[in-house]
Amino acid sequence: MAVSPESFPPRKRRPSANCFVAPNLSDRNLLKSLLLLSSEISTLQPLLFLLKRNTSSIIRKSKLLSVLFEEILGRDFTYSNDSNTSRGGHVTGIPPSAVLCFDELYIVLQRMKTLLEDCRNCSKMWLLMQIDVFCNVFHELTLELSTLLDILPSKKLKLNDDVQELLILITKQCSEKLAYVDPKDRDLRSQVVEMLDSIEREIVPDQCKLAEIFEKLTLRDSTSCRDEIELLEEEIQSQTDEKAKSDIIALIGFVRYAKCVLYGGSTPRTNSRRLRAAAAVADVNVPADFRCPISLDLMRDPVVVSTGQTYDRSSITLWFESGHTTCPKTGQTLTHTDLIPNSALKNLIAMWCREQKMPFESTEMNVKSNGFVTNKTALEATRMTVSFLVNKLKASQVVESANRLVHELRVLAKTDSDSRVCIAEAAALPLMVKLLGSEHPSLQVNAVTTILNLSILEANKTRIMETDGVLNGVIEVLRSGATWEAKGNAAATIFSLSGVPAYKKRLARKTRVVKGLMDLAREGPTNSKRDALVAILNLAGDREAVGKLIEGGVVEMVAEIMDGLPEEAVTILEVVVKKGGLVAVAAAYPLIKKLAIVLSDGTDRARESAAATLVNMCRKGGSEMVAELAGVQGIERVIWEIMGMGTGRGRRKAATLLRVLRRWAAGLNAEVASGAFSDVNMNTSTRIVLPGEEVEVDLGEEDLEET
Repeated sequence: MAVSPESFPPRKRRPSANCFVAPNLSDRNLLKSLLLLSSEISTLQPLLFLLKRNTSSIIRKSKLLSVLFEEILGRDFTYSNDSNTSRGGHVTGIPPSAVLCFDELYIVLQRMKTLLEDCRNCSKMWLLMQIDVFCNVFHELTLELSTLLDILPSKKLKLNDDVQELLILITKQCSEKLAYVDPKDRDLRSQVVEMLDSIEREIVPDQCKLAEIFEKLTLRDSTSCRDEIELLEEEIQSQTDEKAKSDIIALIGFVRYAKCVLYGGSTPRTNSRRLRAAAAVADVNVPADFRCPISLDLMRDPVVVSTGQTYDRSSITLWFESGHTTCPKTGQTLTHTDLIPNSALKNLIAMWCREQKMPFESTEMNVKSNGFVTNKTALEATRMTVSFLVNKLKASQVVESANRLVHELRVLAKTDSDSRVCIAEAAALPLMVKLLGSEHPSLQVNAVTTILNLSILEANKTRIMETDGVLNGVIEVLRSGATWEAKGNAAATIFSLSGVPAYKKRLARKTRVVKGLMDLAREGPTNSKRDALVAILNLAGDREAVGKLIEGGVVEMVAEIMDGLPEEAVTILEVVVKKGGLVAVAAAYPLIKKLAIVLSDGTDRARESAAATLVNMCRKGGSEMVAELAGVQGIERVIWEIMGMGTGRGRRKAATLLRVLRRWAAGLNAEVASGAFSDVNMNTSTRIVLPGEEVEVDLGEEDLEET
């Protein structure tokens, strides 16, 4: 029975020949392993689209070798368990030179199996482009096999005549002096190269010839083309040569164009593994340090920027592509935009996921062609693809057909900046307006997500804000979208657009935007809530916008979600209190006891934000605020714990907060209300006495600055 392709899951990188070693087995077990390995290879089916003769030849030779090993194992040899031999289980009658040959044969067979695995699982288009390389590898393995069979002491093994003739036959079959390349494979490669050259010269490929090429490569439907694109994207990660990467990117553009032209648009397929992963993350309380400060989601590929802050690679890359040159968390201007992998944190996240029995899928292999130089062929292929999709969408009268076309634009808009430019320049945005109001849930989701992906590019933000009907359409989806996914992606679009200061003010002035975000944060599922909260947090960075948020009930919303999402809620409240003045402080007054609970039970990051919020409230609200906080049982002990074990900023804020409480307790209410405590020189140490202990605390620099 043939082994299915699924038996060989694809590897991320191909091992070199030096990676293979012979097993340290007894002679008999080595022969059994050789028989098993050769039998496994012989049950495989040869490739039908490329390298047919090469793969058939290797499989046939392996089948003949299995007869040889079976004959040797069946001979009447004497087996010794002599402990003095290095291998143990020595077979009396098999000469040492034969054993050495068997060791090397095992390595060759391993490499044959791996080569067949690579050919079966790698990209068909890349296999075609590298046909000479693969044929040479097949030939090298054949020569190595021939050499080993030549030096194998067959006479000393006393093989019967039939097996002896079989050995001679295998040796003759390995005697080809040159690597064999099928003329049909070579001709097919020439056709593909010629078509790529035509695309580079902006000549639209002939559809009949295109269909013929893809038929020969067995890329016969949209699904197989999509799989081919994913394999090409993985192949990029296996390459170190920039030219090879550029060539693969051109092939991706070519396959994507052919997929749309030959098989039309496609709908998203269900990926049960990713759905299970998303559900698992949503159900588990993820540690704060494992969440990306931008997306608030579990980081899959954490990287460090020049300020020392850690973000998920995909989130910070989108931040940079939006035109930002600052650190999202600290606001500092970055000295460079290089991203340094945080391998230690990534390993910790992976370990935590294993403990929680959650799948951990790194995004390292899912990184698209961003960062690589796109060649002209890839760019022209993208333009042709976009032009085809947009023209088809204009003429489409059927909802299902329009949904597939918009989904293709959505996927394309996610790949790279060139694609976003091409889609926007092809006037796709006006087409999205009417689709945003569609009653078809999937079509609405695809339309709003396409706009979200386009908004990543800074220039497209202006197009979205200025194109008639687009912004209003997104806002309507935010307020009354057909699905939570559509509403969440609309909120994410608002977040992306608010990255431009002028647009942030404009969006915050729209009551429908504020109300839509508040409702989603209150009522949506966890992922949609986070989309809304990130957008609210971004709007809160502007003082004028904070006033609109307070009017829209942001403090009340924070109170409602604080039990379920304390870290996100407290982070928003900190910014609102800091930017919103006395109005914000007064509105937040009822939340003092909830903030005290977060101080006691929250994550390090949540406790830090809670302490900073309380410092601002006490500084601006005076003795009434301090009295309310002081009335919380055990609050000083909680603050002291943060001073000892919290984050650096959390310890400074806690120290300031404890000093405020001490002065209030000493009757210095007037000084607290006037904020005079902020004028103390913080470069000295202060002695804080708790019951039964006296501890000197260095409060460091004054920590009442805005952060």
